[in-house]
Amino acid sequence: MNEFWPTTDVDPVRRLNALAAGVRGAHVTEVYVDAPFERVWSLLGDLEGGFGQVVTDMERLRVVHRRGERVEALARSRFGLRARLRGVQRPGWCWLQSRFLLIGVAATPEGTGTRVAFTGGVRVPARAALIPVGVRREGARNASRLTALL
Repeated sequence: MNEFWPTTDVDPVRRLNALAAGVRGAHVTEVYVDAPFERVWSLLGDLEGGFGQVVTDMERLRVVHRRGERVEALARSRFGLRARLRGVQRPGWCWLQSRFLLIGVAATPEGTGTRVAFTGGVRVPARAALIPVGVRREGARNASRLTALL
């Protein structure tokens, strides 16, 4: 590359949409929240606390290792399923996945509020696909809970 090579920055919500587009069965739910980014991300970025108030499918999420942006967490769903999630978390971005589970959350400032996007679901083993049952409904619930909490 040289100085004439085009570069661009993509905001976290657009990045989440791009990644989810490569996962069959994934659906992205977007919502505009009339709250500043810092307030929204302080809730969503708190994996062991506020995140579970929004994404209630996760009964418990416990971070077991963190090195810079790299995160490893143990998750337990309200249905009793367990997963060891690995991924990246930074301001406005969280992408965690295990062999059977995917969780993606992104947020970016928009005007006086914040644009937030959710994706995730149960993965089909050995395939780049999510089981599409309930994904849209759960995304809408997450958006409603986030709006209500803020």
